[in-house]
Amino acid sequence: MQNSKKFFKYFREYEWSNIFAMVRNNLKDPKICTENFNNKLVVITGATSGIGYHTARKFAASGANLLCINRSIQKSEALCKEIMHEFGVQCNYKISDLSSLTDIKRVAEELAAMDTPIDVLIHNAGIYLTKKELTADGLEKLLVVHYLSTFLINYSLVEKLKSQQKARIIMVGSEGHRFAAWGLRLDDLNWEKRRYSGLKSYGSAKTAQLLSMLIFEKHFENTGVTINTMHPGAVKTETGQENGPLYRWFKRNVFDKTLKSPQMSAEALYYHGVSHEMENISGKFFNLTTMEVPAPPALDIEVAYELWDKSLELTGIRV
Repeated sequence: MQNSKKFFKYFREYEWSNIFAMVRNNLKDPKICTENFNNKLVVITGATSGIGYHTARKFAASGANLLCINRSIQKSEALCKEIMHEFGVQCNYKISDLSSLTDIKRVAEELAAMDTPIDVLIHNAGIYLTKKELTADGLEKLLVVHYLSTFLINYSLVEKLKSQQKARIIMVGSEGHRFAAWGLRLDDLNWEKRRYSGLKSYGSAKTAQLLSMLIFEKHFENTGVTINTMHPGAVKTETGQENGPLYRWFKRNVFDKTLKSPQMSAEALYYHGVSHEMENISGKFFNLTTMEVPAPPALDIEVAYELWDKSLELTGIRV
């Protein structure tokens, strides 16, 4: 009954003008920020390839110091060596598997304990799965990497960032949140009652990310801390390498050939992190640097609060 009520609620709220705006915005280039970011600290998850790699280089080229959160020690060491050699800034890393709640909690606690202010936090790490996978914690893997990791890190950093009186959180979201066209199934986040779909699971995780943003924005209100979500554009990344050979062949030979360079996403993330035009703008969704109205399920504040409680339960946070 509840799902039926939500279906009709969302159906009435959909507007064709917002869909047409999304299509138009997909053709736009991002705004460019030329301001420097000397001696500021930027934390980036998933910085060794794709969007994260180019974003790390973009911020470093403008004077920022980096703290990268990655899975691979070897790739992290190579990245930091490259960054420090080319740009003369500090580059450090922390190793964390963002599909593991234990690892996420550990790195979140380490970030919260740092004396150095975090000026920009970019949640970029992501995966795409065509088949359902469960983590060691028994949770659907895509949900953990895309949503619960961002929730847990943000939650752990609330007091630190508020005490700084200035910081920006940017979550790399997706227009793919629209694949969850009729909203979240909070009673089935693990896809045990439904047939698993990679697109729908991805859409649900990205919708959850947007819903959490609504609550975090309230926590950060009037503190100098902002949180926004950005669709990175149709760019070529390594996402999807976990899938089978047929998917990888199709991605490499068909899909990737239509995509743009992730440098475009890096420019947009730099704009969000540095531009004075983004000062005090919070709780919004952007297609690159153009503000958009998300799909109705991602704006449902009632579900956002229910998801918040569910997320505390799933991550074992005691309030």
